Amino acid sequence: MTYDRLVCANCAAPVSEGRCPVCRANRQRLQQEGFLGGLNGLNPMALIALLAVLIAAVALLAHQTA
Repeated sequence: MTYDRLVCANCAAPVSEGRCPVCRANRQRLQQEGFLGGLNGLNPMALIALLAVLIAAVALLAHQTA
């Protein structure tokens, strides 16, 4: 999600306009995170579990086609 669609809970204005200090702080934080900023908060165990599920799915598909 981009910050131009977010609405500030403090002033009820779009965050992209930066009308209040809360908007400006969140806008700056979202700009610094960049495109994949939300992925930085993922738990390493969640990534390992996701990788294990992906490997199992590929192995199952390979077994079915063989």
